[in-house]
Parts: sequence; C-alpha cells; structure tokens
Amino acid sequence: MTLFRFFRHPLSLALSLAACLAQAAPFEMAISPSRFELSAKNGERIGQSIDLHNLGSAATALAVRTLDWSYSAEGHISYHDELLPGSCRPWVALERRSVKIPAQTKQAFRFQITPPADAPRGECRFMIAIEGVEPAQQTIIQSGGASLSLPVTGRIAVAVYVMLGGAEPKLEVQQIGMREMAGKRSPSITVRNSGDAHGRLEGTVDAKDAKGRDFTLAVEGTPIMPGQTRHLALVPKGEDGQPAIQPSYPIKASGLLDWDKGSFKLNADFQ
Repeated sequence: MTLFRFFRHPLSLALSLAACLAQAAPFEMAISPSRFELSAKNGERIGQSIDLHNLGSAATALAVRTLDWSYSAEGHISYHDELLPGSCRPWVALERRSVKIPAQTKQAFRFQITPPADAPRGECRFMIAIEGVEPAQQTIIQSGGASLSLPVTGRIAVAVYVMLGGAEPKLEVQQIGMREMAGKRSPSITVRNSGDAHGRLEGTVDAKDAKGRDFTLAVEGTPIMPGQTRHLALVPKGEDGQPAIQPSYPIKASGLLDWDKGSFKLNADFQ
C-alpha cells in the first residue's frame, strides 16, 4: 500500500447533530484524522484506523457503518444508506458494527479496503459514520437492522478517498471575480476538475483594500469532484486570533493558490 496523503488534523468536536432524542445523553466525541486520502493497487488490502476520543464523563455507545455520499457543485453534501451506482462500499470491512468507549478514553477503530483485481481506474469514495445511539438501539444495530431512520444522538462522518490506477485531479481556473456567494457579493475563483479524482485548492493570497489596509484572502478548501465546476469563495482571514476585517472595495489581491499538482497565480482587482 502506498500512502498518498494521510491527514492528522487536531481533534475536532462533533458539531453536527443528526437528530436528538428527548433526554438523550450528550454526544461528546472527537475523532482523528478528519479524513483519509490514500492510493492503492488493485487486489491490495489497505488497513487504517481512526482514533475515537470520548471527551465526556460517561461511557458512550457508538454505531459504526459506511455511507455513500454526494457533493454538489453548490457545496451541498448528501448521505446515502443505499449503495449508489459504482459504490465501492462492498470493498470495505469494518472492525465491528458497534463499540463502547469509556469516559475520557481514546480507542482505535480499524477498517480495511480491498479493491478487486479488476477495479477500474478512478477514485473510491465513502464515509465512515460514527454515530451515538441509545442503548435501546444497540440490539437493532447488532442484529444488522441499522438504517438512516434509526434515531441517533449525533454523527461524525469521516471521508475516505482511495485513488486507483493512477487516478488524479486535473484542475484549471476558469474565472476570477466577484460573485453572489451566500447571499452577498464576494471575491471568488471558478475552478474546473476534468480529472478522475477529487482535488482542492489551498492557501492564501495577499490583499489590500480601498483604505490601504493589508490582509489576506483564504480560498475555500472544500473538494472539487471529478467533472465538477465550482465557484470557491475567497474570504478575509484574521491574523493572530484577531477577527477578519470587513474590507472596503475595490480590493487588489495577488499570490499563489496550491493544489495537488502545482499552483495557480492569482493577480486580480475585485470591484
């Protein structure tokens, strides 16, 4: 197995609650890493592990399963319990379907991916969903009856990407300018991915606003899926823990934004 990229982000609290039960115990879990980006050969088994951290004062029962997912060009994520066409989830083996983590304890959870020998070139993508459940639901999970309708107290979804056969992104910048983003006009960069694996832009560029104030603009680092064209916001970034300034237009910006295979030079006036 060749490791393409393996992210070890700082612990991130689960802020997205799927659905809450009345009088449910708090879901105080954190995970590391936040995602996996790997490459593999056909017929080769990959083994990885996720660190599960119970930050609470009581033991927490968790259900673990895989989900398919889709990500729109507008940046909306959808989870799918059913197998989508071309899903690689049948290649995935989880260590177990449920686990109980003692209070204030870290525990490793292992999983394996085995692409078949005839798997086509491309990117295998799935989520590992780690969900807090009430004890009454544990029997359902252990008997194989879990579904998206099962009540949960919280969910952390870990994205796993596996590139096969040399799959890679091919990003190109199509436009830089002002665009309506989240209800207001903002600096943005439009990027097309004509490759067969997801890609991301990363980094910041130097900027100066109409009042002569220097600051940086950070590009939105969400994934650009194969075949997608996405409009990514360039957002003012605060320095040293300070809040970001509200810039006065026009803004002049310049610098480099990086991706897997290189970088793009940005030199723009945002009016």
